[in-house]
Amino acid sequence: MTWDYDKFKKLEDAEEYLEFFQLPYDQKFVNVNRLHILKKFSQFLKEIDENYTDLSISDRLSKYREALEQAYQVFLESTPQEQKLFKVFNQKPKNVVTLTEITSD
Repeated sequence: MTWDYDKFKKLEDAEEYLEFFQLPYDQKFVNVNRLHILKKFSQFLKEIDENYTDLSISDRLSKYREALEQAYQVFLESTPQEQKLFKVFNQKPKNVVTLTEITSD
């Protein structure tokens, strides 16, 4: 399958990427996980660009398609909280004591 790299560079929304690569998706699932999917996809793209510098445009886009499919799949099998892609999931809440922090004397 051949894709237009210039068109790819102009994509912005999760749905645009999924449709560009002709990947099936559940709109309700994307509505809930959009930012997480795009963030994970972005991480995968960076890995591809760093590790496969000699790929043709066609092969690169094929790898990108696999990366998007994988990013989507990650959130079918895991939660955003488990993936901790965003800073908010890595911060300890302020003024909260967790049960594991309570000890008896």
